[in-house]
Amino acid sequence: MSAESLVVEVVRSGFVESTHLVRMLAVDAAGSPVRVHGAVDALVSPRSSLKPLQALGMVRAGLPLDGELLALACASHAGEPFHVDGARRILSGAALDESALRCPEDLPEDAASRDEVLRSGGGPAPIYMNCSGKHAAMLATCVINDWPLETYLDPRHPLQKVIRDTVEELTRERVAATGVDGCGAPLFFVSMIGVTRGFRAFVQAEPGTFERRVADAFRAHPEWTSGTTRAEARLMRAIPGLMVKAGAEAFDAFVFADGRAGTVKVEDGGYRARVPATVAALRALGFEAAELEELATGVLLGGGRPVGEVRLR
Repeated sequence: MSAESLVVEVVRSGFVESTHLVRMLAVDAAGSPVRVHGAVDALVSPRSSLKPLQALGMVRAGLPLDGELLALACASHAGEPFHVDGARRILSGAALDESALRCPEDLPEDAASRDEVLRSGGGPAPIYMNCSGKHAAMLATCVINDWPLETYLDPRHPLQKVIRDTVEELTRERVAATGVDGCGAPLFFVSMIGVTRGFRAFVQAEPGTFERRVADAFRAHPEWTSGTTRAEARLMRAIPGLMVKAGAEAFDAFVFADGRAGTVKVEDGGYRARVPATVAALRALGFEAAELEELATGVLLGGGRPVGEVRLR
């Protein structure tokens, strides 16, 4: 273990062009640290890595979703047609339509899906935004509880209070500060230790509990939590029982069925360094798979051909 940050380097044509510092925490099945790099006890913005905890708060408040739609409620999706259809199904189940969404307008992140929207004459819309599944689930939870719809993103709203209480319970930390996430929802600042603890709570819970209901849906439908080709989905398909959720500004949180877990944060938010660092954390806990070898380094292009890589130093 080391207090020093990890280094992910960008190598082009044999020269180190850039470097990214990375914080990492990996713990064993008992929760004891196996590998520590950087200030993992400092406050951090987990961004969308907190979505499973947010979804748990909604399920506890009566959200009736299961399976792929519950996975979508935890998602930072790519805007593929099945993601968009799923968000619409969540809204329809609550007798709502897309006009109720308060997330920003966007185009699908998936290139083929984005091209199809533009080809058909469409444009940016909230339903395509990567958090629309979560927002649809938030609205459905409000309908069930007869809570106001227009202000569901206000930190003082009953829904957001339930979610904050859930985050504090699972992380076993008081939320130190509340900000605004990219989608407009409240963003809670805790530590990497707290986020790791929160993810472990999902697999430590007994079958049939709300926690396991979220975890089981998440792990059974990895494409619904991210996208068909995303690294997170590839990792979950390759390693049975793995639950991994990425967040903006290069944050990752993961947990295995036996409680081994970890978090990764790239200090400068450089997203290209996130996956190599996460692979290093998975390997520190004894996991290997062909998919890890492929994801351990990112390919750097020059003139349309590989000329370097993004790798852990």
